[in-house]
Amino acid sequence: MYLKLQSGRAAAVVPSDSTDIPAVTGGTNNGCVLYVGGFGDVKVDTVGGDTITFVGVNGGTFFPVQVMRVWATGTTATDIVALW
Repeated sequence: MYLKLQSGRAAAVVPSDSTDIPAVTGGTNNGCVLYVGGFGDVKVDTVGGDTITFVGVNGGTFFPVQVMRVWATGTTATDIVALW
């Protein structure tokens, strides 16, 4: 069985307290994984419905959590990119 581990699409994330990261196809939103460019905290909603703050995420980190939203409040990390 072949498992694709690379993303095919990417977009800059603008953290928001009210808006989810859109689905890449405009259909069902299955979330995305993140790349975090600059050190800081990342507050997210997961596809499972959890809201959690990851504290002290290093810059240059791939973030292997299926994310629906990156919150503006509670997020201090910068240069965040959504990957699908």
